[in-house]
Amino acid sequence: MKIMTLPCDGIGPEIMAATLEVVQAASERFGLGLKFHEEDAGFDSLKKHGITLREEVLDRARTEFDGVILGTQSHMDYPPVADGGRNVSAGFRIGLDLYANVRPARARDFLPNKAPGMDLVIMREATEGFYPDRNMFKGIGEMMPDPDMALSVRKITRHGSMRICREAFKLAMQRNKKVAAIHKANSFLMTDGLFLECFREVARDYPEVETEELIVDAFAALLVRKPHEYDVVVATNFYGDILSDLASELSGSLGLAGSINANAETGLCCAQAQHGSAPDIAGKNVANPTSLILSAAMMLTWLGEQRGKSKLIEAGTAIADAVDAVIDDPAKRTRDLGGDVNTDVFGGLVADAVAREAVAA
Repeated sequence: MKIMTLPCDGIGPEIMAATLEVVQAASERFGLGLKFHEEDAGFDSLKKHGITLREEVLDRARTEFDGVILGTQSHMDYPPVADGGRNVSAGFRIGLDLYANVRPARARDFLPNKAPGMDLVIMREATEGFYPDRNMFKGIGEMMPDPDMALSVRKITRHGSMRICREAFKLAMQRNKKVAAIHKANSFLMTDGLFLECFREVARDYPEVETEELIVDAFAALLVRKPHEYDVVVATNFYGDILSDLASELSGSLGLAGSINANAETGLCCAQAQHGSAPDIAGKNVANPTSLILSAAMMLTWLGEQRGKSKLIEAGTAIADAVDAVIDDPAKRTRDLGGDVNTDVFGGLVADAVAREAVAA
């Protein structure tokens, strides 16, 4: 199997190195034969090629590789699109049609958290919505008719809503058979109304799944008040983005939040940490690489499920278990979790935990 890696910006190269050490350990333990190929993206690509993400990189990811591990990007610091500052994350989601952004949030009893019992997955549609860089055939969905007025267009399609809802219900069937749809249809009558229409249509195919429809602001409060009651949460792009960060922070830390972008029809999957590039600590070897490590584990599990390969699923599970085993020990935690372990050391500890399980087995 071939995996494309793109370290990108900020802490990206550091957490990528730690992640690859862990994934390589899993590859050796389970005989996956993974091969890694690094491509430039972000500021390195801008310097070498005049653009942060080349189309040929997307073409290769689509046709030559089994998976992608994408590092963190400093989008806000990129130049305008006309000057080469392409949004790398959006480029992969749109270019590879990775419509399902899967974001789990799980509280761990051995770590401080504000959401005891939380164990949910937010299924976020990732290719349309309020994001102006991905909702037009040409140009972007924002405009300024005059210097004192700015307008933004939101796009919600039946196609996009149906397929993310289907993925949410399929996931619920593997979990606790509960799905909550998040919306603001009391204000966005047509756009969120269409999303809910699609949700209800898909729900009819899954009569055994319990459903709930919640207004987004009310759900934000409920997520704080009774996080343990939710299982699978499905939302349009903007709501899912915000709520997943809230859920991850409540469950312990955004630095512990894994994430994949996937397309079940094409079999393409990209692992990506939920958090940003943290340029203030870049190059200091102090970042927590857990989010990207868990994202890579999710990618292996997802690919295994899609292809019917149990070894990939076992590898993903082993990595997730190894992360928990390491951070269960306060002396092995990174600074954001109250410890003093550096990025590279943490990656080594998790890789060793994966390998030790192989010896024990």
